[in-house]
Amino acid sequence: MSASWPRSLRKYLITGLLVWLPVVVTVYVLWWGFKFFDSVLGNAITRFIGMRIPGIGILTSLVLIFFTGLFAANYLGRRLIAFGDNLMTRIPLVRSVYLTVKQIVDAFLHGSNVAFQQVVLVEYPRPGMWAIAFMTSDVKNEIHEKTNEDIIAVFIPTTPNPTSGFLLYVPKQDVIFADMSVEDGLKMVVSGGIVTPNNRHAKNANGGRK
Repeated sequence: MSASWPRSLRKYLITGLLVWLPVVVTVYVLWWGFKFFDSVLGNAITRFIGMRIPGIGILTSLVLIFFTGLFAANYLGRRLIAFGDNLMTRIPLVRSVYLTVKQIVDAFLHGSNVAFQQVVLVEYPRPGMWAIAFMTSDVKNEIHEKTNEDIIAVFIPTTPNPTSGFLLYVPKQDVIFADMSVEDGLKMVVSGGIVTPNNRHAKNANGGRK
């Protein structure tokens, strides 16, 4: 047997793993989500009609999501959703969680550049170590006046759950502006750095400042 056979075997195993792992993880996440919705709504419907129908919770969830989207597409729906957003942002503890999740979902689904303006690199948690962060705004308030510096607000998400993280106010001169898109930056965070942009030199869709 050739000496290269162990290396070939290892290569084929890794290749097979790379093929199956995304499939398995995707199926698992979807299965968990469907199971959760089926359990929550399914149990409620079961108590109401007095019998268990497998999959009724999933079907009900899909119908609910569809009609929510249909309702949100008209004028009255948009006004009510805007009212709900305003209400959620007025609750101190809920506000931070709600806005962060909303920003991340919006960035993933719509490629929005409103919430997360650009991917940046900041030295965190100590000099010499760099973390991926997202610029959220140019600071023109009391923080800018007190520090007497050109400050920007950046959000440093945690991995693999980007719905939590840290808000830092950093001098603009200490920040490196990346060329990758916000979506690519989020993919890197969620994957723990496994997924990287295909074209490292591609200009950021948001302008790519340096």
